[in-house]
Amino acid sequence: MFLITEPVECSEILEKHNNVYGTMIKAVVDVEKEIMAIDAELHSDLESYLIGQGSRQNDLWGINLFLDKLKPDWIEYTALINIRPSMDNRSMVVQDTDMRKKIATIVYRLVEQ
Repeated sequence: MFLITEPVECSEILEKHNNVYGTMIKAVVDVEKEIMAIDAELHSDLESYLIGQGSRQNDLWGINLFLDKLKPDWIEYTALINIRPSMDNRSMVVQDTDMRKKIATIVYRLVEQ
């Protein structure tokens, strides 16, 4: 697992923090702290890690990164941890358009192409 709090080169992530799924990297974004954890087998592992770092579960959203693609196609907003009926997200996919934009803004700031 790797915590990203400051911008990191895309090439560094692909080289050093892409240890589980090849071209896909699981990530969890803290939309309040504007940080993310990457590179684990499960989104729930990253979620637990961030909670241990002081994040709140309601601020955490799971995504999959495909950094070998062009920027608009980097993010897939799908993870089991996203199923949150209490937050009106009844799917593995982040359904709120504004939340997707916020997640993308954070990812694009933290991962430099």
